[in-house]
Amino acid sequence: MARGAPHPPKVMGVADLALFYIVTGVSLRWIATAAAMGPSAVLVWIGALVGFYLPLVLAIVELSSRYPQEGGLYVWTRQAFGPFIGFMAGWSYFTSNLPYFPSVFYFDAGNALFIGGDRWMHLHDSPLYYMGFSLVALAFITGINVIGLRFGKWMHNIGALGMWLPALAVIVMGGLAWWRFGPATTFTPQTMIPTFDLTHMVAWGSIAFALSGAETASFLGDEIKNPRRTIPRALPIAGAVIVASYVLGTVAVLLAMPASEVNTLQGLIQAGAVAAGRLGAGWIVVPLAVLITLGNIGAASGFLTAAARIPFAVGIDRMLPEAFARVHPRWGTPHIAILVQGGLGALFCVAGQAGTGVKGAYDVLVSMGIIAAFLPFALVFLALIRLQREPAGPEVTRLPGGSVTSTVVAMVGLCTTLFALAMACFPAPDEPAKALAVFKIFAMTAILLGTGALIYRLGRQRYAGAAT
Repeated sequence: MARGAPHPPKVMGVADLALFYIVTGVSLRWIATAAAMGPSAVLVWIGALVGFYLPLVLAIVELSSRYPQEGGLYVWTRQAFGPFIGFMAGWSYFTSNLPYFPSVFYFDAGNALFIGGDRWMHLHDSPLYYMGFSLVALAFITGINVIGLRFGKWMHNIGALGMWLPALAVIVMGGLAWWRFGPATTFTPQTMIPTFDLTHMVAWGSIAFALSGAETASFLGDEIKNPRRTIPRALPIAGAVIVASYVLGTVAVLLAMPASEVNTLQGLIQAGAVAAGRLGAGWIVVPLAVLITLGNIGAASGFLTAAARIPFAVGIDRMLPEAFARVHPRWGTPHIAILVQGGLGALFCVAGQAGTGVKGAYDVLVSMGIIAAFLPFALVFLALIRLQREPAGPEVTRLPGGSVTSTVVAMVGLCTTLFALAMACFPAPDEPAKALAVFKIFAMTAILLGTGALIYRLGRQRYAGAAT
């Protein structure tokens, strides 16, 4: 960030940051997606951990210590490849959150139905209910973010509890149901071997995407207390919770119910309800639904917090109108960037639903989010390789083995990322309008990237005109 540029206050310590990583790193919807694959999902989680999550964490530790300022991957890729690539990486990540918001709120809306029990279940296939829930939740987190992290971090902290407490409860109940009644799913060496067909491989890309989130806090570099020390301390704490929640949560769902019965929009709470019913603890379903609802709202708030710092940093670099670089006179937040992101997210709540049902809209939004997010992840791994040529001072955290290790780590992460990108281009196997789904994925992605390139060109022209 330029000297003398406006910036929000530093408010996040190690505990706040670890909880922030948890709320953006654990998304309970992916437990349902994984459980629907059956026991082989356990090995897929391990593969995604080794092939994507660990390389991403290691890349972030080094890159965030090299360039700890506000902007995260936008700053890293700009430093490695120049302003245009940096802008497009930041823009792609920013726009990946636009389909993310309605997709996570669609999942959240499905889980929230369990709060009302049978009285609300008639809404499970109502597009109006899902869109309405998404728009209200998006307006709420936008308002929280405008007020700032002094208050918003409590939403993230509560959201983190709303992520791992339900996962822990389902893990315990799934274990008890298995002990008392036997497993609903049989785990054997044969059933745990992944199936190498297109249907399952498409889901693998989603599993890798589930383990993203470690990059989020780096966008808030100027709002973290001593980021060079705080980020490496918070990441291992959060990582242990994230991985345990995903792997054990998937196993617990499968112990409670067969994979063929798992609903990807309601899988975790669905398994919790089944296990609770068998154990005579049906009362726990409503608290679980409330926690899951809060957890997903907190996660969406965390991603909005992180992604809104990209247009803020780009505005300071004068590639966007000056308004994006302003901070609120009372709360010190990049309120223009936050409001614009909230408004664009609302448009996607409506556009993703067009011409399809609730699940079809959810699948299209998920695919768009994966593509738009994994493009900048690929550039992050390439940036880690490229920046090895730059000298590293004593304040920089290097990986053991120096540039050789960093390059190998980056190549592993890059290969996994490219695989996930390819798989995200395929529609869900049960999507009836496959051609329409593919068209919407590619058309909306192309529009987003093309809009970014146009905005960059206009920004350069504006900047050149102001300099003359």
